[in-house]
Amino acid sequence: MTKITLPNIIVEMDGDEMTRVIWRMVKEKLLFPYLSLNLEAYDLHVSHRDETDDQVTIEAAKAIQKHGVGVKCATITPDAGRVTEYNLKKAWKSPNGTIRAILDGTVFRKPIMTRNIPPFVRTWKKPIVIGRHAFGDIYKSSEMIVPGAGEAKLVFTSEDGRTEEKTLARFEGPGVTMGIFNTEKSIRSFAKACIHYAGDQSMDLWFAAKDTISKTYHARFRDIFQEEIDSAKERLDEAGSSYRYLLIDDAVAQIIKHEGGLLWACMNYDGDVFSDMVAAGFGSLGMMSSVLVSPDGKYEYEAAHGTVRRHFMEHQKGNPTSTNSVATIFAWTGAIRKRGQFDDVPEAIDFADKLEAAVVQTIENGNMTKDLRLLADPKPERWLTTEEFLDAVADTLEQSLSSK
Repeated sequence: MTKITLPNIIVEMDGDEMTRVIWRMVKEKLLFPYLSLNLEAYDLHVSHRDETDDQVTIEAAKAIQKHGVGVKCATITPDAGRVTEYNLKKAWKSPNGTIRAILDGTVFRKPIMTRNIPPFVRTWKKPIVIGRHAFGDIYKSSEMIVPGAGEAKLVFTSEDGRTEEKTLARFEGPGVTMGIFNTEKSIRSFAKACIHYAGDQSMDLWFAAKDTISKTYHARFRDIFQEEIDSAKERLDEAGSSYRYLLIDDAVAQIIKHEGGLLWACMNYDGDVFSDMVAAGFGSLGMMSSVLVSPDGKYEYEAAHGTVRRHFMEHQKGNPTSTNSVATIFAWTGAIRKRGQFDDVPEAIDFADKLEAAVVQTIENGNMTKDLRLLADPKPERWLTTEEFLDAVADTLEQSLSSK
């Protein structure tokens, strides 16, 4: 069989723990037998990030800016325990946060649905896509422990030396304080990306914030979003897409009763939280596709879940695991499809479609990992190990490709 060739670069970012093991298996079993890929590899293993003072993460993000398409394995964001475990110099920042800040992108997460894994929320019939603003707010904050009584201020000094300040709080004793920020440019890019996605998918668009409490910060998001909506009204009308602004608590209450089929645009922290809620409602973070889209059309595909540490510990002992690889596979198919679109290689786009269909068909045939078996209706008699599931997908894919 002649391999499909993608001549231009996909930026590949390897990761940590069990997902790193799966990453290798996916390439060996599902990709390399069929594709000739031009990969520019960056190792984002936490120890290598430590060795490079996290410069490797910055270099990977810049490579995505240059080449347009990247695919990323799940990575560790170290806490104090991980610093000790891996003997790190410091608790490095989230690689995802670093990449998102450099690309100034919006993250879109969409459930991967199968007929035999019904959503836990019975009203959800169609995918709910979370559009997460991926810049600023608490992820780029400055924090301080307040040692005792005193006053905390927010101070802005303009380029010409003028200052404006507001008192945040007067402390009678110890406490904590935080300063967060965002930029109009990034907020506007976020709004445009969400409008573009909703229009392309002919989906309704919600945006939610808390402007009743945050009458400046959140209200500025609301107003910029509305300005971009007004500018794109004709396009949204043609796509049959409507727009609603809601308070975030109202949006949470209403989304539970909605049938789905919409894009819910969230500020950075809200998107972090509610993308996991939606994933759990549809079944699993392992059944969510995720893509970061920059304002200038660069794409970074990733698995939406973590590094599956508990399974990795079993793997290190030589024990078999049953780790869900669906989101990792869909990260690769997303990158391959987008590279195929950019390079005008329809065979690559068709391959990505067939591989995703093979994953869904494999699960619907009752072949799935342990986590999915717990959700399935009807439940298969047995669950598959990590490698058995990938082998089952490979068999289904081979049948699909040979039936052409």
